[in-house]
Amino acid sequence: MQLGMVGLGRMGANMVRRLIRGGHQCVVYDRAAQAVADMVKEKAVGAGSVADFVKHLSKPRAVWLMVPAGVVDHTIADFIPLLEAGDILIDGGNSHYLDDMRRAKELQAKGIHYVDVGTSGGVWGLDRGYCMMIGGETDAVKHLDPIFATLAPGPGDIPRTAGREKPGGTAEQGYLHCGPTGQGIL
Repeated sequence: MQLGMVGLGRMGANMVRRLIRGGHQCVVYDRAAQAVADMVKEKAVGAGSVADFVKHLSKPRAVWLMVPAGVVDHTIADFIPLLEAGDILIDGGNSHYLDDMRRAKELQAKGIHYVDVGTSGGVWGLDRGYCMMIGGETDAVKHLDPIFATLAPGPGDIPRTAGREKPGGTAEQGYLHCGPTGQGIL
């Protein structure tokens, strides 16, 4: 699957590395051109601008923002004119759930899906995986499932949790869809 990653700090860059190792194609953008150049050396597709980034993505586009919570709205504003109905915008940071709910409503009016993904794993996520608490429309989340499965740590080698024998569940894989955006932490 293809994913666009915006923000190549320690977590964003390592998430891209994990996805590439898992066979996914990643298009990357960061304000720091050197961060993009470094990821291109690791087989990512680099973009020099937001517009260039969007042009490299196949429809429906999946754009993951791995930027500080304080710049998410500004970053989304840069993307809105370039995205189309059916595209998916993912916030992988630690935004406040009320902000996520507001963003989801605003983007829904434009036909753009918004998925909030509280992501935990830090710099160790590259090797250990990332635990994710996912909020968003079921169809958009299901579309992204190959990405989540690759980023997640997986079940490990410990015995299953009693009562978690439900086939197809993802909680023990390290990611969980909690329902509509912003509802996962209530």
